[in-house]
Amino acid sequence: MTYVIAEPCIDVTDRSCIEECPVDCIYEGGRMLYIHPDECVDCGACEPVCPVEAIYYEDDLPHSFAAYGTANAEFFTGLGSPGGASKTGPSDRDASLVHGLPRRAID
Repeated sequence: MTYVIAEPCIDVTDRSCIEECPVDCIYEGGRMLYIHPDECVDCGACEPVCPVEAIYYEDDLPHSFAAYGTANAEFFTGLGSPGGASKTGPSDRDASLVHGLPRRAID
């Protein structure tokens, strides 16, 4: 099991979870952040620092956000497991679910 970042993260620029992650497994896409399912050690350090409460343990993912488990995994298709987000840096790509959503203004 792993942690998953869901819809509340889309178009949010806060990166507190990245700073808190001890294994550097939170990657930056074009519109949201993604947790690598094979690199996450399930420590949970990211969850309490998320200001929009977008991070869930996979088993606790609300039904309304169920598709984000797949979206998080999809983001890493073709990327593989680079062994740390700091090695790859930000990306302009997103999972198809995220890419298809309209942009929203964040206060």
